[in-house]
Amino acid sequence: MPELPEVETVRRGIEPHVVGRVIEAVRVHDRRLRWPVPRRFEQTLRGRTVLAVQRRAKYLVLQLDSGDRVLLHLGMSGRLFLAPVGTPRKKHDHLDIAFAGSLLLRFNDPRRFGAALLWSAAQRDHKLLKGLGPEPLSPEFSGDGLFEKSRGRGAAVKNFLMDGRIVVGVGNIYASESLFRAGLRPGRAAGRVSRVQYAKLATAVREVLSEAITQGGTTLKDSSFSDAHGEFGYFQVKLAVYDRAAQPCPVCGARIRRQVIGQRSSYFCPRCQR
Repeated sequence: MPELPEVETVRRGIEPHVVGRVIEAVRVHDRRLRWPVPRRFEQTLRGRTVLAVQRRAKYLVLQLDSGDRVLLHLGMSGRLFLAPVGTPRKKHDHLDIAFAGSLLLRFNDPRRFGAALLWSAAQRDHKLLKGLGPEPLSPEFSGDGLFEKSRGRGAAVKNFLMDGRIVVGVGNIYASESLFRAGLRPGRAAGRVSRVQYAKLATAVREVLSEAITQGGTTLKDSSFSDAHGEFGYFQVKLAVYDRAAQPCPVCGARIRRQVIGQRSSYFCPRCQR
């Protein structure tokens, strides 16, 4: 599933090409995504100019000059990419947004867990974004905040870190890598992590996500992720523990261990992480 660095990579790839352009045509080939594409989707977008391409958590937001917004989510297998108008459709191409200048923004999603929804100008907040925690690369995210929210919690610190109400966008891969850098075992109770350790973890989260964005995200062997131009991400070559069970730790040489926590595979070094 595309995580925050992958979604941010797509946002940065799309933004310079669509901001300031007029939407000339919209074609919905299949409305059966995670939630049905609204019937007024085409009418709402047609003739509007895109003012900005933003990201909130793993959602992309197209800001239109009408005040309305488009909320896009890649789901588990979705791709949003640029192509010339007239590019032949392939299987699972569900949505086309055609811009002036013969540019096409196309959404492909084999598993149809993605979304293309409208966010009316009359709505201050969208229901899917309510209750979300701070962005991990924003000033609002801090070790002190993690410490305060974790008090009395017996859940594993990895699950705590992946809770979108605590902080958004820290998915399975990046949680494992951040905990490794902070020296914390993923199964440790969140309420038993100190303020100093949470400060290290917050720093590690920012570093890992920033590096992943610079590398264009992560493309694993079982992933079809590529950016808006069809390029693959390369952060996987820098992964220290994720998907490296039984391989040597890059710091101490101990064998990386795999543990299932919250029905997700977690990876850690038994020496470096406590």
